[in-house]
Amino acid sequence: MLEQIKKTASFILAEAAKIGGSDFGTPEVGIILGTGLGGLVGSIDISASIDYKDIPDFPVSTVEGHSGRLIFGLLGGRRVVAMQGRFHYYEGYEPWQVVFPVRVMKFLGVRTLFVSNASGGINPTFRTGDIMVITDHINLIPNPLVGPNIAELGPRFPDMHGCYDPHLREIAAQVAAAEGIELKYGVYVGGTGPTFETQAEYRYFGAIGGDTAGMSTTPEVIAARHMGIPVFGASIITNVGLSDEAGDHEDVQKQGAAAEKKMTTLFTEIIKRL
Repeated sequence: MLEQIKKTASFILAEAAKIGGSDFGTPEVGIILGTGLGGLVGSIDISASIDYKDIPDFPVSTVEGHSGRLIFGLLGGRRVVAMQGRFHYYEGYEPWQVVFPVRVMKFLGVRTLFVSNASGGINPTFRTGDIMVITDHINLIPNPLVGPNIAELGPRFPDMHGCYDPHLREIAAQVAAAEGIELKYGVYVGGTGPTFETQAEYRYFGAIGGDTAGMSTTPEVIAARHMGIPVFGASIITNVGLSDEAGDHEDVQKQGAAAEKKMTTLFTEIIKRL
């Protein structure tokens, strides 16, 4: 797999340099955009864009709201690569395939990773449209590190203390205070999906320490931390899980888009301060 990762990274860098010309530069920040959050790309001064389907060995997004493009450019004065659309275990991908793009980002030069998602609120103080900074997670998706360990990527038993970087959370708090953005803080529960959680499951997730629940993110963070990449994560609360409202993907996209401006400001201003 290591050679596959390096080969894909080399192809992407060569293709992006060909498209971007003198405007292209090796990215230092990676961004994974969740459901309804692809519009952040509009704030990037784009130098190159590559469709997933044109990248060797890259998975392809199959979920509505995930465009399926790798975007290179400038955001907050930093060179970034953004995934406009991610991959999920429920799409039928193996765990190692879900995190393959994160592995590739390491070899593109990425030194910090930003992840976002849409999630269902469990914490009774959360409301639709809130932004929650992820302080920790509970992973209920098959772990992408199962199998032979590749020492060049990271250790056999990576420590997950502080998997969401405390320094980046401090910067987020400073940005929120300066920009008038209210932030919540809490634990994200990553489940397999694709069903929306039952109310009994939401109560269970709350009982084990969760504040929000979704169907992504945790495998990507595990892979990033395995490789020593600091991570900042944030969730948009698109529904309140213990309410009587039925789960609906179209509404999740709508709520994600409504909070997109705040999330864009938050990410951009944190990146400026790196």
